Amino acid sequence: MLKVLAVNAGSSTLKWKLFQMPQAETIARGQIERIGFKDARLEISTKQNNFSEELMIRNHQQAVDKLLKILTEYKVVERLDEIKGVGHRFVNGANHFAKSVIITDSVLKEMENLVEFAPLHNPANILAIKAFRKELPNAMSVAVFDTGFHQTLPEENIIYAIPYEYYEKFHIQKFGAHGISYRYVLQRFLEVSQHEEKSTNVIILHLGSGASVCAIHGGRSLDTSMGFSPVSGIAMQTRSGDVDPSLLIYLEEKLGVASKDVLQMLNNKSGILGLSGVSSDMREVMAVHQDNDRADLALKVFVNRIIKYIGAYATELGRLDAVVFTGGIGENIPYIRQLICDKLGIFGVAISDKLNEEKNKETKISTINSQVEVWTIPTNEELMIAEDVVKLYSESQNKISS
Repeated sequence: MLKVLAVNAGSSTLKWKLFQMPQAETIARGQIERIGFKDARLEISTKQNNFSEELMIRNHQQAVDKLLKILTEYKVVERLDEIKGVGHRFVNGANHFAKSVIITDSVLKEMENLVEFAPLHNPANILAIKAFRKELPNAMSVAVFDTGFHQTLPEENIIYAIPYEYYEKFHIQKFGAHGISYRYVLQRFLEVSQHEEKSTNVIILHLGSGASVCAIHGGRSLDTSMGFSPVSGIAMQTRSGDVDPSLLIYLEEKLGVASKDVLQMLNNKSGILGLSGVSSDMREVMAVHQDNDRADLALKVFVNRIIKYIGAYATELGRLDAVVFTGGIGENIPYIRQLICDKLGIFGVAISDKLNEEKNKETKISTINSQVEVWTIPTNEELMIAEDVVKLYSESQNKISS
């Protein structure tokens, strides 16, 4: 039995779960938000206790120190050396990493060279990796890549129609995202639906604060909506999704700002927030959309962009067996699922109003007469990360014993 930490670090957040493996038992979970601010907030949940505290946490090193101190103080673990592995979500491994790897000094150096491919995410991932390696030097560190699942995309789906030499020299291509989530949800879908992996075509909608669509053929990613960066694809809570690239230059001139400022606007001030002017939280937008034209427009745009990708991907797949909803919005907001499925009549999609009301459950919500199955399956990226850690840990131990 192994205790494994699964870590998801953001620029100002540190989310984690501690598992007992291989039982996949969650021993504790928590997060630290607003790292770098005076009012950072730490939350931890165990079977016995829920704990929260507001305090000053200057950086990711302090966040890791505080987390590990809490784990021993609250007897989640008696000693830190009980933790045998730490798995880290790494957003963009470019085309350097096709699968999860043990983090050695040389691997970490390679990962540091990939910062430019996800400047909003990769630096925070690296800070957390370094902090945990320092505090838990005897625990195996593993990197699990969101882009790894999309290494199977055919060249025509990763290439941009710009001079080919840029693809060769600078690795300008579609990388995709949410691959850890897609791996988990696909695995669970195949288990609960009893579909055969090799003969199944499924479109998974990962709808959360970041959101994307993935077409999967025979267990492999065929196409996905996020591209070179996580700002592309469908409209999201604060991200624009696809826009005409000429827009960036136009706004630079009109606003008198730098291109990085326009990119920040597309990442942080657009999407549901930018359109509605109400909130980036879908629930708050839904609460007022009947009396607020901009909020209503934001919902329509969100659904419209998703429908366009589903239509394109269904054509690309040639046959559609199932649509699966996951992510915070996909799992927990039946109204959004209803709006999307109402637009899929051309594919013979029909869902049950009663079943669709279920939240955060593995549920088949399509009717018996629906020509395409529709499911909701809560994602569990942390468990997927922990399973990869256990696999690599076991392989390393077998090498030592042999």
